[in-house]
Amino acid sequence: DGSLLFQQVPMVEIDGMKMVQTRAILNYIASKYNLYGKDLKERALIDMYVEGIVDLNELLMHHTFQPADKKEQHLATIVDKSTNRYFPVFEKVLKDQGQDFLVGNRLSRADVQLLETLLMAEECKPDILAKFPLLQSFKARTSNIPTIKKFLQPGSQRKPPLQEKDVPRVMKIFH
Repeated sequence: DGSLLFQQVPMVEIDGMKMVQTRAILNYIASKYNLYGKDLKERALIDMYVEGIVDLNELLMHHTFQPADKKEQHLATIVDKSTNRYFPVFEKVLKDQGQDFLVGNRLSRADVQLLETLLMAEECKPDILAKFPLLQSFKARTSNIPTIKKFLQPGSQRKPPLQEKDVPRVMKIFH
């Protein structure tokens, strides 16, 4: 009906708008709920951290779709990039901040996206955070924020990890 501006999802209906494009949607929601920093500098930091998180997140999301003969190598790449490129950055940010959150000592969309990516990384390799005590604490602390804790409970809107048996169906939708 023309609702999908670029004829693709996602689309979110909010405040009388039909919004498309992931970053636009997330920025709007983050701004609306005070999860997007108090000033331009904090927004820039949040954007910078989010873009790094998105890079890692894409690598994690593609793991399920790897052919069987490439899965082990792909997991090794995930572990390498997570533990040598991305996690050290966020461990350092938390250490340098000396606070509970990545930016401005208050919850931001960067924190929410980092938590989701940490959970996804652990779904691929349960001990992947073993060398990152500040990220482990961050994950525990953020997971216990009441609204997030509720969202992470079984039966909530959070979707479980994609199962191998579902891959053919997903691939059919993409093609």
